[in-house]
Amino acid sequence: MSDIISYENVLPIAPLKIAALEGCLDLARGVDDYLVRFRESTNQKLQGTPDFQGYHEDSYIIRSACPRFGTGEAKGILYDSVRGVDLFIMADVLNHSLSYTVCGHKNYMSPDDHYQDLKRIISATNGKAHRINVIMPFLYEGRQHKRSQRESLDCAFALQELVDMGVTNIITFDAHDPRVCNAVPLYGFDSFNPPYQFIKGLLKAEPDLKIDKEHLMVISPDEGAMERAVYFAGVLGVDMGMFYKRRDYSVVVRGKNPIVAHEFLGDALSGKDVIIIDDMISSGESMLDVARQIRERGAKRVFVCATFGLFTDGLDKFDEYYEQGYISRVVTTNLNYRSPSLLAKPYYVEANMTKFLAAIIDCINHDVSTEHVNDPTERIHGLLERIEQSY
Repeated sequence: MSDIISYENVLPIAPLKIAALEGCLDLARGVDDYLVRFRESTNQKLQGTPDFQGYHEDSYIIRSACPRFGTGEAKGILYDSVRGVDLFIMADVLNHSLSYTVCGHKNYMSPDDHYQDLKRIISATNGKAHRINVIMPFLYEGRQHKRSQRESLDCAFALQELVDMGVTNIITFDAHDPRVCNAVPLYGFDSFNPPYQFIKGLLKAEPDLKIDKEHLMVISPDEGAMERAVYFAGVLGVDMGMFYKRRDYSVVVRGKNPIVAHEFLGDALSGKDVIIIDDMISSGESMLDVARQIRERGAKRVFVCATFGLFTDGLDKFDEYYEQGYISRVVTTNLNYRSPSLLAKPYYVEANMTKFLAAIIDCINHDVSTEHVNDPTERIHGLLERIEQSY
């Protein structure tokens, strides 16, 4: 099934424009290229009519910036008009490669800095846009989504702050807990997932991968990833297992209880390829420990799939585990910043989300349901059928 949907004779809600923060500009350019391609052959006969003004463009990206003063303070600037447009603001709050100078000292941008820049761009629209949509692939403060003691509810507060500023729709991917949308129940909140892109990228990198119960198994690294693993195993028609984290609740280290051990629940792994699936790789410590245990239980190869590859403790441990044969591939999306060193690793595989994101934007701009572009089950089955026919 193609992501390219023809909206012939379907009016957009307003002219489409994209404002990309600097940390998300590369992703936005890829999305923009697809949007131009989607529309170059649609509604051509209506080009130039008032209802389709701005429908066919060479680019939908508008110029914007968040320059900083010497003190580190900043302001948001839009260099093009946004009056009456359907504005999509794209922000990668995880891009740690950007920096600014504070009193002569280099300071790398944190998620808080990116979030403040997002609010600055929203503020710069000055209420002139017809509608404001925020695309935040990694949901800001998504890991602080619930309160278990006297602590802040950062993600819920941020969502409420955005809608108070005039944002109508918030689009994210693989939210750590999608129930955080309850903080803004009367506004649009969509969390999309990349299972189709995972299996597509993995099969391209490993064409000999056999997808059946005898040769493949899906593993959840913890109880939090169970829903993803259940779906993935179900759509592939294979068995699944899980690890659960045994923690020491008498100790708190860096704000959390340390993991004592990973306990496995599932069938025998001997001779099978294994896919570990989760929403993110942070330090990777838990994921690597699970991969090691899987290999020690006789698994043939281990493939790690995560929507966001953060690698907060660097790549040395992943290099070591790859050389020792504990992991064969690491698959993450291009939705967040990935360092050049990661892209050069022999074990790294990219699950490209650019076309999918462009299709989502095109769909929302036409104000129609996203169901026809967000059906990974049908697409995975179609992909597997094509592969089976090619044998």
